[in-house]
Amino acid sequence: MTSAAAAVPQPGRTRAFLRLVMIEHSVFALPFAYIAALTAMFQLDGNVHWVRLLLVTIAMVGLRTFAMACNRIIDREIDARNPRTAGRELVTGAVSVRSAWTGALVAVVVFLGAAAALNPLCLALAPIAVIPMVVYPYGKRFTNFPHAILGLAQAIGPVGAWLAVTGSWSWDAVILGLAVGIWIGGFDLIFACQDVQADRAHGVLSVPARFGIPAALYGARACHAVTVALLVWYALATDAGAFFWTGLAVVAGAFLYEHTIVKPDDLSRLNRAFFSVNGFIGIALFVAALLDLVVRGLTL
Repeated sequence: MTSAAAAVPQPGRTRAFLRLVMIEHSVFALPFAYIAALTAMFQLDGNVHWVRLLLVTIAMVGLRTFAMACNRIIDREIDARNPRTAGRELVTGAVSVRSAWTGALVAVVVFLGAAAALNPLCLALAPIAVIPMVVYPYGKRFTNFPHAILGLAQAIGPVGAWLAVTGSWSWDAVILGLAVGIWIGGFDLIFACQDVQADRAHGVLSVPARFGIPAALYGARACHAVTVALLVWYALATDAGAFFWTGLAVVAGAFLYEHTIVKPDDLSRLNRAFFSVNGFIGIALFVAALLDLVVRGLTL
């Protein structure tokens, strides 16, 4: 292959990078950012600001892509030693480290550009939002609770989305952000259960590796109980109506189902709990929140 041909971007590399960062998993964080943004718009003037909502989407996807790329780059040696993750793109060579860093750099520039287009406060706080995204993959090297760092990183989304709309601080957004962070930290506890043997063998720290799978699952249940309590608080703080409360009841039922299909001695349905149920939770609550806001007067 000539140097000129090598310089031409190849579609396969782009697809491999998107697989690397698992772009489809944006479904976990985006719905809650939308709930925050739309609620803020409802309180602001009752209208959906579509350009601002688009910028929130770009910022969220950009930051998440940066975070996932950094995670994969930093963890590539750990991934290579774990049979479950040995097929990841940076391990197999489907994506080079240089390409991954290039993608991460592009993603963070996109995030910062979207923050700048939103308002000065978003731009000023944007570098702070980047920090936990980089710290998280290192967390499993110095603490048994890297899940808490992941939760903090995810809690930023709703708060940032609210700031993007209003340009001012909101404790309502903090309540929603905490709910999201504790929810995601909880299901990360469940997800980490499948790597206990590999993590212990290679010195990777986590709650399941340190305290055992039963303790991790009990911790996840506690996290999700707190999540429901925080969502109740958020509903009360924002005067949510019947649709939101109905959605919250559905979410509580989904949490109960999630914790009945994953057991300490049976992790065979862990992926269903992690991907299907948690994806459903985000989408279900967003649909309920949107219907509730429209019924209460939000103009689309």
